[in-house]
Amino acid sequence: MHLRRATPDDAAALADMLLPVIREGETYALDRDLTAEAALAYWTGPDKRTFIAEHEGALLGSYYLRANQAGGGRHVANCGYVTAASARGRGVARAMALHSFEAARAAGFRAMQFNFVVSTNAPAVHLWQALGFAIVGTLPAAFDHPRLGLVDAFVMHRSL
Repeated sequence: MHLRRATPDDAAALADMLLPVIREGETYALDRDLTAEAALAYWTGPDKRTFIAEHEGALLGSYYLRANQAGGGRHVANCGYVTAASARGRGVARAMALHSFEAARAAGFRAMQFNFVVSTNAPAVHLWQALGFAIVGTLPAAFDHPRLGLVDAFVMHRSL
């Protein structure tokens, strides 16, 4: 697996990977009917550095890195991750997370915070905790899950 910066040539494949996750509506607090253009604008916006995980030309996943806040909070990074359905369970998310920690350190960040991890996203919660994140806050009934109704969301943090 190779991790690299995203390019405009990745747009179609990236949209193909993002849209099913957004449409499913179980992990991101995004409108489920976002257009491909809006999803790409969100994922690759000017405030983000977007990376691609690929193997033999196939996109396996992507993540973005940005400052969690401006001003006095700019030393804390924030990321979003997505893994292609066909690549789940193969260590792609872990590889992207480890890569993001290094990229964040190289960019001068001292910590990483996830503002809204849906509590029912057990694979993500387990991975983040295994990689040193602590749940530092619970947002009660903050996410309207399409199958489960209102569920909690976690704020997770770790030092870099």
